[in-house]
Amino acid sequence: MPQATAKQDFPVSNVRHFLEPGPIVLVSSQWQQHTNIMTLGWHTVMAFSPSLIGCVIAAGNHSHALVRHSGECVINIPAASLVDTVVGIGNCSGSEVDKFKAFELNPGKSDKIDAPRIEECYASFECRLHDDAMIERYNLFIFEVVKAHVAPSADEEESLHYQGMGAFMLSGQSIDRASLFKPSMLV
Repeated sequence: MPQATAKQDFPVSNVRHFLEPGPIVLVSSQWQQHTNIMTLGWHTVMAFSPSLIGCVIAAGNHSHALVRHSGECVINIPAASLVDTVVGIGNCSGSEVDKFKAFELNPGKSDKIDAPRIEECYASFECRLHDDAMIERYNLFIFEVVKAHVAPSADEEESLHYQGMGAFMLSGQSIDRASLFKPSMLV
């Protein structure tokens, strides 16, 4: 039988340390001749078919305007080996820095949208804005993934997971419970 775990008070402003939903991503965007890359940790899968992803992009962020105007972006997943690049991108503004050049990243041509992919990332998901109802109030963009590009080695890559205060956790060992999985639970 599972045993109770002793707990102590914890600052509510730091609960993200335990709740961050997934890997840190790099969101690339383009509006007219302007491109940008931003580091993002606030995202979640919202539906499977169509494939919907919710992302919080703060209104003060340069990418917010580019994505708002274009209605598209690419969600790129960097390997853990790019941690210093991920931090550097998050520490500067695209309104002042061409991040592709500054961080020596290669913009790849997307198939279904204008925003560029980041070639150094092991997965890139081309997205179009699906629902803008919560942007004004919560800065929550709901995107539909319209094309996915994934490296054959993706399952072997370590991803970065932000824990707040400049700390990251690496993805760890997988535990396979496919034999216990009930597909009806997805409904």
